[in-house]
Amino acid sequence: MTEASVTFEGSIAFEARYVSEDQATGTMPVQDGILNPFGTVHAGAMIWFADVVATTLALQGTRPASGMSGFPLAINLSANLLSNCRDGALHATASFVKKGRRVSTVRTIVTSDEGKQLLDLTTTHIASG
Repeated sequence: MTEASVTFEGSIAFEARYVSEDQATGTMPVQDGILNPFGTVHAGAMIWFADVVATTLALQGTRPASGMSGFPLAINLSANLLSNCRDGALHATASFVKKGRRVSTVRTIVTSDEGKQLLDLTTTHIASG
């Protein structure tokens, strides 16, 4: 067996918005830098996007900063990849399952432009420091 090496390169860009104490949303355009070799959105890019939207909700409007106290570190993540898409944009909506002082659980749903559910992500966060 011969050794093989493959180099991968990509880029990701999206927007996450704190809407209210009960909801955060986000939008990520489908672009070449997040596509897998089959031409659909890479699962890791979709999960990263949803996790950041969930964290935006858990932050409750606070802007994240390096080394900040109280940053909501993800301690558990459960992802159900339900479908995928090749173009348009992904839309995420995050809401609390449980909102606690130290530990919170957030459910984030990612859909396509057509409203097709692509990802159902549940994350549990603990306030650092």
